[in-house]
Amino acid sequence: MASSKQTPDELHDAEEWFIEEEPDHLVASEAGSEPVNELGRATLAAKTAIFGRRLSNAEEGEERLPKKFALPIFSSDAISSSAYASEEILIVLASAGASYLAFGPVIALAVGLLLGVVAISYRQVCFGFPKGGGAYAVASSTLGTTPALVAASSLVIDYILTAAVSTAAGVAAITSALPELIPLRVELALGALFLLVLANLRGLRESGRLFAIPTYLFVGGAITVIAIGLIRIALGDSAVNWSQGVVAEAHDGMQLILPFLLLKAFAYGSVALTGTEAISDGVAAFKKPEAKNAADTMSIMAVLLGVIFFGISLLAFAFGKIPQEIGGETLLSQIARASLGGGIPYAIFQIATTGILLLAANTGFNGGPQLARILARDGFLPRQIGQRSDRLAYGGGIVAIAAGAVIFLIATGALVSLLIPAYAIGVFLGFTISQTGMVVHWRNVRGEGWRAKAILNGVGAAVTGVVFVIISLAKFAVGGWIIFILVPLVALFMAGVRKRYDRHERELTIKPGLVFDAPHRPRRIIAPFGEINRSTVRAITLGRILEGKTGELIAVRVVFDEKEEALIRARFEQLFPGVRLVTVESPYRLIVEPLCHFLDELEELPHKSGELPINVVMIPEYAGRHWWDRVLHNGNGKRLRDTLLGRRNTVIVDLPYRRDVE
Repeated sequence: MASSKQTPDELHDAEEWFIEEEPDHLVASEAGSEPVNELGRATLAAKTAIFGRRLSNAEEGEERLPKKFALPIFSSDAISSSAYASEEILIVLASAGASYLAFGPVIALAVGLLLGVVAISYRQVCFGFPKGGGAYAVASSTLGTTPALVAASSLVIDYILTAAVSTAAGVAAITSALPELIPLRVELALGALFLLVLANLRGLRESGRLFAIPTYLFVGGAITVIAIGLIRIALGDSAVNWSQGVVAEAHDGMQLILPFLLLKAFAYGSVALTGTEAISDGVAAFKKPEAKNAADTMSIMAVLLGVIFFGISLLAFAFGKIPQEIGGETLLSQIARASLGGGIPYAIFQIATTGILLLAANTGFNGGPQLARILARDGFLPRQIGQRSDRLAYGGGIVAIAAGAVIFLIATGALVSLLIPAYAIGVFLGFTISQTGMVVHWRNVRGEGWRAKAILNGVGAAVTGVVFVIISLAKFAVGGWIIFILVPLVALFMAGVRKRYDRHERELTIKPGLVFDAPHRPRRIIAPFGEINRSTVRAITLGRILEGKTGELIAVRVVFDEKEEALIRARFEQLFPGVRLVTVESPYRLIVEPLCHFLDELEELPHKSGELPINVVMIPEYAGRHWWDRVLHNGNGKRLRDTLLGRRNTVIVDLPYRRDVE
């Protein structure tokens, strides 16, 4: 099928607009999806230049991610957290004295064990909830709506903070190597965030290609740093300074608080687990078999994170490195200098670190929109957020995540230390709910080995719950309090959206068993108008067609005085003989209100057939070719339409008018 305006020769040569799959089932081709005006064509050209060509539904399979691309997209946040998690442990230990730094590797090992428990749990989530949703899906299925909304709220906020924290951490890596850029920290973070948004709007697979190299470069660089550092330790290099790691004899007071100190350091170091849940949220983005590929990627991520995190913590202890004051050189940068020395190897590693920290924000831009898609499907977010763009990306979710990240970056000056408290609290809130939900899940399923799985998740729920409480108490006053405000607010917002959707569904639901036939009720067509012009002619002409034999056409004009009424009536009766004209004089110069009350009066008047008629209100408007044309008109048609919306026994017909030529 092609345009009726084409000549026969052009029609023969034109590409078909639709493909008829079967009778009355048409599929729009690429030509049938082309814009219909100049503005649309210009917009499509710009979008194609920036984001790439449009992708059809048939190409969705090609956009799904193999493991080699899924790892950098969904795991960069978790892997990159090794760049600052060790620093968080040492901040706590160093506050009690340098002699307690020896506990750093031990605590890192304990965090690694917790990582193993969480990773195993989320592997099971991938298999049990293959459509994605992570903690939200688990809680929704097992714990009920309120816990599910709390989990969803914490996850949404965490994805926003993922983008903010990762961007800020990447900028910190840059300023560690180039301190003169510190005053431009916020500007650099916002610029990097903008570029990441553009990259993600191009689609999952393309962003995976863009981000794979920096992620694998960091992993290779980090393992190289650790390997060279261990070799130096084994060879007794002079840079190794184990003396700071010797624990001095603590007085009785310190012995009493030592368990609490270690527990606090463990809780702080558990920030290494941030981003672990992203894979379970985005299972649907993997190639088939989705659940298996997602679970395998989870295992690879956990192993890489555990090795890098523990290795960095061990080297920090061996080389005697401690965190510097806010804004100073990062711990990872110090370790890289000690292991690699200065020069080109260090510079390459810093570039790789900057790359993965910046690109770790990509986890937020992929896991977040995937979760938002599920929430929109369930009616807890506006459905537009769950719609795909021309590039099969969830553009609404990506932009929403970016907007939230911008607010956090500006509010905190793009400082990682100010962002992490809220980040860590939210993460472990989601972990705890997810682990608890999995215990209930195994009790309900009761498959093979369900007791062992339930016990494993129960232990995970207890440990992550303890970590959540400790982090909340320790970091509440330094920014963590914001989570306890934002999570309830976001949960209430989601509940409000769902409540409105439920109400709309009740209003629109058709009772089962009903069959609708063409109505035979009489019609009363009301045609209000302003100036007598081409749009009025169009409205009256259509009104005459709709009137038929059983209808009644009434043209209505609001006038402000008798002189205007006489002029309008004489002009109208000349142009439209036989059409009834009712003029409503408005001494207070109002237009919409008198028209609405006139309709009230009409409802009191019986139709000539004696039946209750359907009132069809036709609203003619001039639709300018440009937005500034529409600004020049007074908008009475829109105000009338908005007022009549939902009116009982009334149908509104919009009649926008615009000539095809100047």
